[in-house]
Amino acid sequence: MSIGKLKLTGIYGGTFNPIHNGHLLLGRSLVEAGLVEELWFLVSPQNPFKVNQELMPDEERLRLTQLAVRGHSKLKVSDFEFRLPRPSYMVHTLEAMRRHYPRREFVLVIGGDNWERFPQWYQSEEILRHHRLIIFPRPGCRLENLPPTAIVADTPMLDISSTAIRERMRTDPGYQGEGLPPDVWKELRKTKTKNDV
Repeated sequence: MSIGKLKLTGIYGGTFNPIHNGHLLLGRSLVEAGLVEELWFLVSPQNPFKVNQELMPDEERLRLTQLAVRGHSKLKVSDFEFRLPRPSYMVHTLEAMRRHYPRREFVLVIGGDNWERFPQWYQSEEILRHHRLIIFPRPGCRLENLPPTAIVADTPMLDISSTAIRERMRTDPGYQGEGLPPDVWKELRKTKTKNDV
């Protein structure tokens, strides 16, 4: 899938607050389908659409994401946006990444929910000018008016959300980490125990 010497690399941005099994399944599916050679989980310090979102500390979300991908050689974690001005606009991130990694071609990976509001993204047309999209289905989202450079990925449609997982951790004493990679749940349980003391 390389173009010339460029390594085809999927960029999947998010706060990963925390990363869950749905994220990992998506990444593995895209690599196994040959749509990308590597999938980078780009951990964002702040989503411009979720300025009031309660986030775990940047370094904690990064560390949990790194734990989640251990053993998956084609899944990587990037903290590139941590060094950019905030809030993080994807158009600026991708522009900086093109300069920093000239031997890679970056493909933007987004969910159907993000495609529905993609016209609201800052300088969305500029993103489409330089990058192809891989769009994965999300429950209740219709994939319409797609640009010719977009690919709809045939990936499992798992209805798992970080928000729901955080809510269960906060309110359900019987929660045992369902939906989370085991190493991520182990670390989150340690943090929760410390905070409860």
